[in-house]
Amino acid sequence: MTECSNCEVKFEGDSRAYRRALWIVIAINGSMFVVEMLAGAASHSKALQADALDFIGDTATYAISLYVVGRALKVRATAALFKGSALAALGLWVLGSTIYRVFYLGIPDAAIMGIVGVLAFAANAFSALLLLRFRDGDANVRSVWLCSRNDAIGNLAVILAASGVWSLGTGWPDLIVAGMMASLFLHSATRILRQAWGEIRSVNIDAKSTTT
Repeated sequence: MTECSNCEVKFEGDSRAYRRALWIVIAINGSMFVVEMLAGAASHSKALQADALDFIGDTATYAISLYVVGRALKVRATAALFKGSALAALGLWVLGSTIYRVFYLGIPDAAIMGIVGVLAFAANAFSALLLLRFRDGDANVRSVWLCSRNDAIGNLAVILAASGVWSLGTGWPDLIVAGMMASLFLHSATRILRQAWGEIRSVNIDAKSTTT
């Protein structure tokens, strides 16, 4: 997908269908956060816990996106800046906790990882399908799409990690996947922040031009 900081915004999220889709994915993500956090603690899986934090982060992201729909571009871009910063912080936390676990390595429960990973993928695949037609637009709308895309990728990675833990009898696949997910969070955060800053700069330039 190309960067859109300098391209024409086609969709700003101000539609009944988009609001309805956001309400649905908010409910899905909030529920899956509880499920995955409990399953991650029970199975001692860092990948599941990282994915659970992604769920709660997405719940907040969707709620903020819903709140700023229809507001001024600068308000929406500022909200995207906040969401991008929160996603970067989440990525750094997952990366740090993964490194910590390397020195206290335990083998997670592959069965719980696999079952919950499949359930989470189904939930996120449904959410991604709902948001697919809204994937282009301003930084606020695009951040929602990137989060839903990351979820689906992360869930597939958790399933692969569960397979690796089960077949190899070691916790390293779980830690490797958690690290990969942290990198994905940081990459998406960078893209969101870059576009949001571009939109804020364009608003400031327009404001200056109208006053001169």
